[in-house]
This record gives sequence, C-alpha cells and structure tokens, in this order.
Amino acid sequence: MEIHSMGSQSKKSSFSNEEKNPVVAESIIDTKITKVTSEDNVDDPEELADLGYKQEFRRQLSLFGIFSIAFSVLGLLPSVASTLSFSLSYVGTPGLLWAWLIAIFFLICIALSMAEICSALPTSGGLYYAAAVFAPEGWGPLASWITGWSNYIGNVIGQPSVNSSAASMILGAVSINRSSYSPTNYQVFLLSVGIQCLHCFLASLPTRYISKINRVNTFINILFLFIAAFAIIGYAAKNDKFNHGTHPWREIKNTTNWPDGFAVLLSFNGAIWTMSGYDAPFHLSEECAKASVNAPKAIVLTAVIGGIVGWLMQVLVSYTIVDVHALITGSGNMWSIYLSQVMPKSAAIAILSLTIFSTLMMGQSSLIASSRIAYSYARDGILPFSGWIGKVNNQTKTPVNAVICNGIISICILFLLFAGDETSSAVFSVGAVAAFSAFTIPIFIRVFCMKDSEFHRGPWNLGRYSRPIGALACAFVALMIPVLCFPNDKNPSPKTMNWTCLVYGGPIFLTLIWYAISARKWFKGPKASETFKGESCNPSSIPEFFEGKEK
Repeated sequence: MEIHSMGSQSKKSSFSNEEKNPVVAESIIDTKITKVTSEDNVDDPEELADLGYKQEFRRQLSLFGIFSIAFSVLGLLPSVASTLSFSLSYVGTPGLLWAWLIAIFFLICIALSMAEICSALPTSGGLYYAAAVFAPEGWGPLASWITGWSNYIGNVIGQPSVNSSAASMILGAVSINRSSYSPTNYQVFLLSVGIQCLHCFLASLPTRYISKINRVNTFINILFLFIAAFAIIGYAAKNDKFNHGTHPWREIKNTTNWPDGFAVLLSFNGAIWTMSGYDAPFHLSEECAKASVNAPKAIVLTAVIGGIVGWLMQVLVSYTIVDVHALITGSGNMWSIYLSQVMPKSAAIAILSLTIFSTLMMGQSSLIASSRIAYSYARDGILPFSGWIGKVNNQTKTPVNAVICNGIISICILFLLFAGDETSSAVFSVGAVAAFSAFTIPIFIRVFCMKDSEFHRGPWNLGRYSRPIGALACAFVALMIPVLCFPNDKNPSPKTMNWTCLVYGGPIFLTLIWYAISARKWFKGPKASETFKGESCNPSSIPEFFEGKEK
C-alpha cells in the first residue's frame, strides 16, 4: 500500500524531531500535509500529526464500538416512532413505503461518498476539515466556515429534539391510561431538561466507559426493535388486523395542496431525518482504532443496516395500521396512538417503554457526537469561548467543556417549546436540512472541483465509482433541501407555514455576515495544533499538496 509523503524524511523520524525544529502552522490550508494511506499505520499518532493535529484522545473505540454509537444516534425504533408524522401525514402509507425505499438508495450514496472522504481525512473536524482541504485555492476558509456551521447547527438542534421526543413519549404513556390527561409545555420542558442533564453526565465519561455503554445500548436497541416488531406482528395476527394486498403501496391520501408526486417527495423527510446521524463515526475518528479503515466502515454499515431495517419497520407499520385517518388527525403522540390501535393498553405501554429507553440512549449518543464537533471547531477557534470549549479534561480525556456547552445550548433551544407547535417544529426539523447541507459541500467540491489525480484516497475508497456515486448524492440533496422547506399548503398562513428555511437560513446568514465583517480576517481554515518539523513542513497551500507541486 502506497504512503503519500511530501517530505524527504520518514514520517516517524520527522515526528521525533519536533522539539528540534518547531514550526507552528496557523492553518491547515497553509500547511503541507503528508497523508498516510497504509492500513499498517492508521493507528499512529503521527498520522493525525500529518493532518495537522496532536493526538489528545485515547483510541479506545473499535469498529463495533464506533458503529454502536452511530447506530444509537440513528435509534431506529425511536426514529420510526418520531418520524411517523413526517412519513405518514402527507400521502398516507405510500409515504412510509415508497418514500423510504427511494430515499434510502440516495442516502446510502451520500454515506459511501462521506466514508471515502473520512478514510482520506480521519479527523474529528470531519466534513468541515474536508471542505477546507478540497476547496479551490482561496475558497478553503469560506467553504470550511459554511460547512462547519451547518454541521454544528444540525447536530446541536437535533439533540434537544430527541430529548423532547423522549419526554413527550413518557408523558404520552401516562395519557394511554388516563385519557383525560394532556401534557403541558412546562411538563415536557422540565422533563426534557432532566434528560439533558443525564446525557451530559454520560457523554462526559472516559472513552472506554462510553464505548462499553454504547455496545450494550446497541444490543438493547436491536433487541427492543425486534421485540416491538414481533409484538406488533403477533397482536395484528391475533386480531386479524393486517392490511392485505398492494393497498398500502398504492392508496395515496394526499393531505396537502400539492400534486401527489410532490407530496410523496415531502414524505421523504422521515427517512432523511432518521438517517441524518450516520456522520458520527467521522467525528469520533480521533478516538477510534484504525480510524482510516474502521470509521468509514462504520459510516457505511450504519447507513446500510439502518436503511434496510428502518424500511422493514415502515413496511410493518404500513400493513398493521388500523385507521390511517384517526392516526393523522388524532391528538397526542402518533406512535402511542398507533400502538393503541394494534394492541391492548398494557402491551402498548410496554412497547412504548422500550421505545422511550431507546430514545434516551439515542439522545446520549447524539450529544457525544455533537460535543466532539464542538470540540473540533473550538480547537480551531470558530466558536465563542473556544479556548474553554476546546480543552480536553485531564481526568476523563474527553471534551467535557464541549459537552457542557452543548448541554446549555440544548436547554436554551428547549425554551422554544413555549413558543407553540409551529415554532418548535420548525426548529427541530431544521436538523436534517442543516446536516445534509454539511454532508454535501465537501462531496460536491470533491466531485466537481477536483481531478481524480488530486484526491489522495485512503485505504477505504470507491475507486472508479467515486465520482458517479458522489454526483448522485449531490443531485439528491440539491433536490430535497428546497422540497423540505415547502409548506403543506400553497397559500400558507403563519400557522401552516414551514419556517425551516428561516430557522436554518437565519443563523447561516448571520454567520456569513460575521465572516464578511470579521472572521475572514482571522479564520484561515482549520488550525494545525501540532508542531511540524524540518524541510518537509514548510508552509504550502492544500491545492499545491494535492497537485504534488512545490511553489
């Protein structure tokens, strides 16, 4: 396996001479990087140093460990429960079946392209780092800035949305037995805050404990998913409540003012929201053993297994729904109403309890991933109070300050529960739009702005299929982001308006103003935290590195 190196000295010898010839690089873009593509060296601290960073985390996550966290972030059982309103409300059961089936194909294309990039550049900065590396000369800082803020907004918003879903389901379990009970906003808020505090504690533990917890959680999530599926099948068979034939596939019940085809596109939101967390292995790569191989494998495994199993759950729900109209128009948690249709109250509460536990674990994994994003961005000085946020705790060797920061932001976001359903729905649905915007920027640059010879592939790569798969990924996201910002009605009122474009576009617009006024003067891309050595690290631009040319 070839090792790409721009220096005359070997990687390890130059690393050992760091105290003799220290040259601190201000930006990755201004630093000549050596990229290791050998599977024999993917666990070395020197590989991370070649990417511009010092090894600060302990690499204690195996392939299964990092997959466990990503699979927990997906949280198939709670995600299916939470996205019924997205998938079902627009066109009925075809939104569960066709929308998921079509969307998953393209979402796997995005995952494959992301995994290839992760293998080449396995850092916690992930997509934000890759955008800076791949962008044409002079555009790296801006591409990195937009990607970083999109990714951060998507992740920091997604975590409290999971917690509020867990709180809603907990209170929804109460309403199954007490039909007169209706949860209030302050009850959902207080319970969500309590859940958030628990997640902050769990996400701050040492990596070895986080790995063990998430391994157990993965088995539990899979077990609970199968228990829920078999319980639904069993009660549906017992009561002869299966929907037969092709009726669930073809009976479109369009509840929007748009044509049926466009309404089906709107229902893609369920699959997109569910699959918006498979970038977690990228951000955990600095804590992963053999990151250039295991992290991309975890991304692909999460997308493929999550997509297939998630779609099978959609099939199950579609063929066991008793009354679609009652489900769409009913008040309260849609998953709770569905379970009440299929099985007795006691069984519904039991399955709902399993869903709640899985949702709690999903929220914990989401905070782990988002805190690593915050840490990597603070390390490069992007966030306010970056000096404090970007510190690694000496005892746990985890970014505890970043966990606390994201926890505080999540609690502030939860206050929007008091602003009404329209506002809170817009805030929480923006996570998918922000996440996939960040996913696609480096993929787009790599596919349309770089020659194949300029892209130094890692040990896990797509070979000749890299460009067509990346093009499919970009085309899908370019189509879906505007679609997901459309309201249900052609002439919406403030109550029926989809405010996603404003909730996402507003913060991004403000960060662009910040960049134009101030950040462009000091932000030059991801910062190099490691001292570089000898002649092999004279400052040079990333485009020159990929071209293999000297100035």
